[in-house]
Amino acid sequence: MASETYQPSEAELEILNLIWELEPVTVRDIHARISKTREVGYTTVLKQIQRLTEKGVLEKQITGGTHYFTSTIREADVKGKLVDKMLNTAFGGSALDMMMHALGNDKVSPDELRAIKSWLDKQL
Repeated sequence: MASETYQPSEAELEILNLIWELEPVTVRDIHARISKTREVGYTTVLKQIQRLTEKGVLEKQITGGTHYFTSTIREADVKGKLVDKMLNTAFGGSALDMMMHALGNDKVSPDELRAIKSWLDKQL
């Protein structure tokens, strides 16, 4: 599946974020990480991973009887497409409006603000 056409659901994106961070990774490891923040059944995670594999988004490798999963699509491609969609649909294409909204929601830490300032200084 081409990353240009794939649009993950919220549940798929949660799993993909873990796979991008940990790959290669087992279903058990993904389930353990998700279970730290919310209650979810092992079979639910397994079914999502099976669907992602059927869609061609994940690849399965078997080593010593253990099934490991890796992504076939790049994190930057998926996240870039999601940001573009949000930018164009919710903010009318204005990156400034989107950033001002994101920075004004009181969830940005002082360290994040310093990193943003440093990035902006490098752009000038």
